[in-house]
Order: sequence, then structure tokens, then C-alpha cells
Amino acid sequence: MSVRESSPDEATERILKALTATSFLIFFSGYIVAPLIPALSLEFDATQYRTGWVVPAYLIPYGISTLFYGTLSDRFGRKQMLILLLFLSALMNLASGMAWSIDSLIAIRFLAGLGSGGVVTVALALVADMYPYEKLGRPMGWMFGAIAGGMAFGSTLGAWLNPYIGWRNEFRVIFILTLILLFYIVRLRHQIKEKVGVALSLRDILKGYRSLIGSSRGLRTYSFVLLNGIFHGGVFAWLGTYLTQRYQLDDAGIGRTLLGYGIPGMFLGPIIGRLADRYGRRRLIPLGMLLAAICALALAPSIPLWSVTIFITLLSVGLDMSHPLMAGIVASLDPKLRGQAMGLNTFAIFIGLGTGSIIFQNIMLVGFTTAFLGFGLLQFILSLLAFKAFASEKSAHLTNAIKPVTV
Repeated sequence: MSVRESSPDEATERILKALTATSFLIFFSGYIVAPLIPALSLEFDATQYRTGWVVPAYLIPYGISTLFYGTLSDRFGRKQMLILLLFLSALMNLASGMAWSIDSLIAIRFLAGLGSGGVVTVALALVADMYPYEKLGRPMGWMFGAIAGGMAFGSTLGAWLNPYIGWRNEFRVIFILTLILLFYIVRLRHQIKEKVGVALSLRDILKGYRSLIGSSRGLRTYSFVLLNGIFHGGVFAWLGTYLTQRYQLDDAGIGRTLLGYGIPGMFLGPIIGRLADRYGRRRLIPLGMLLAAICALALAPSIPLWSVTIFITLLSVGLDMSHPLMAGIVASLDPKLRGQAMGLNTFAIFIGLGTGSIIFQNIMLVGFTTAFLGFGLLQFILSLLAFKAFASEKSAHLTNAIKPVTV
């Protein structure tokens, strides 16, 4: 695989594609597990409640580790961190396919979360290094579109392929694909532009975090990232079990029903990003949260399976309208601390996703109806608060319109 010399713009776009593929693969490997909870429970002769811990066992250490990787990338360089973490991710995928019990799988997924935690964080920081804020919507849309696609195909193919090749071979295939992508990024490393050089004392690290969350804009955005993550993490993690218990679907049926989750983001992500750049995030973020709340409330009663598929797809659209746009805000908080800022953003997302899966897991012991109603109502309230919280976010269109004219 060769990388020819190219103009700066061409090189930037090539790097963006490589980082997009990286994000897709990381989330693909992370999301193949949740829909397999019923199958893993049977194979390892464990309860679904215990098996369900494979999800937060990956998500929570993933989130915690991003705090360190983002900061390290600010000081020592994003290229080196990205290559190292992608290699660790490949090894952990290989190890996941060798699990011999549910406890060993939980332990390996814990290590996988630690090893993979900084890959997307560093990739997002690299993207933010390469593009100015007023043009960041499109590349961030591509990145989060890839994340959504990884979620979609991971959750779909993870369940659908299990009867044919087995979940262990799925992890082995991911291991091979990760190595191929790793070699390609190594070839591209000399074309990657990055901003490094921030001091790495503990005092400076803590000062950086205080700076990021000390402003009302930073604290507000991170809080909504966390709460939005709790909602989406709880709802998504247990959709496979929900479809098994309420609609008696097998692995293939679960895969088909979840196909719409994430796929809209692959196509709509860049479009939503452009709309945010032009018209602002202040309307799109709350509307995305509101749409997600409506979908969760719609899943509470027993409804036809075809309508479940539609609401799961729209649930994904709600995610695409919120998290990527908030990431753009985070990326603009302090350019000198961009890696640290994105690390804190990913921390908030994944702590939310992991915590949400645990909360939903315990509420669903009462019933799926109660769990969906509770999560849906809280998300509805969050969306109403978001209209006020993000009202001050300006679009590039409005910013350009009010610039003074000089002669």
C-alpha cells in the first residue's frame, strides 16, 4: 500500500479518511458485544444480568483512560499515541476471541477498554488540529458518522454473524483489520499535522481541567455530554435483550432490527455537521435530544416490530444530532488543550454510556416498560433544558453576518 506525495489539502483529506476508518473500527469492535448478551449467556451458562457486565466493563475504563491519553497526546504527540493505542486495541481484540468463561471475557473487555480508550480521542483531537472551528462541522460529521456506522454494523453483524462464524472469529477478523489499518497510518504519519508541546506537570494537568470546566460554556457542555451518554448507553446496551424477551428474536433477527441504529449517521453526519456550521448548534442539539426521548417513550409499550425498527433508527438520528455537535463545542474551548479537552469529552461520553447501561440494567428488573418510560421522561426534561443551555451558541453564518465591514 503506497502513499503518494500530495498537496496539503489532499493529504489532510486522506488523513481524515484514515482517522474515520479508525473510529469506525474501534466502535465496531466495541458494539458487537451488547447484542450478543443472550448468546454469551447461553454459551458460558451465566445469567443475562451477570453477562451484561461485559458492556460497562469495557465502557467505563475506556472513558477513564481517555483522561490520560488526551493529555499525553498534547505533550508527546498524537501520532505516536494513536499508533501505540491502535496496536494495543488489536491485541485486545485477539484476546477477546480467546475468552474461556464469562469472568475472563469481562476481564479482557476491561483491559480492552483501557487499551482502546485513547484511539478515538486522539483521532478527534487530530481532526480538530487540522481544521478551523468554522469548518469543523463537516470533518466532525464524518468522524461521528463513522462512529455511528461502527455502532450500527457492530451491533448488527455482531449478532447476525454469530450463528455462521461465531463471535470468537468476529474478534479475530477485527484483529486482522486493525493491523491493516495500523500499517496504513504508519505510512501516513509524516503527513499528519499536529499541535504539541503543552507542559505535563500534575499541576498543569489539573489547571487544564479547571480551565475547561471552569467556564460556564465548558461545564454546561460536558454536563450534557454525560447525561446524554447515560440515556443512550442505557437504552442501546439492552436492546438485544429487549428484542429477545419481548419479540422472541434470534441473533439474526436482532441484527436485522438493529441495522438502522447508526446507519443514518454514516450518511447524515456530514450533512448535520454542515447545518450546524451554518445555522448553529443551539437548535439541533436540543432537537436531537427531544427526538431520542420520543423514541424511548415509544418503545415502552408493546408495538409492532416494524415500528420498533423505525424508532430504533430515529433514536440513532437523535444521537447524531447531539454528541457530534457538542464535540465541536468542546474542540473550540481551548486550542492549546485540545487533546485534554477531547479526552474529557470522551470520558464524559463513556462514563455516561457505562453508567447508563448499569442503571437501565437494574430498572429493567421491574420491566422494560418502566425502564423505557423512566429514561424517556428524563431525556425529555434534558432536551427542554438544552434549548436554554445552548441558546448562546452562534453559527458561522451569524458570526460572519455581524462582522464589521472594513474599507
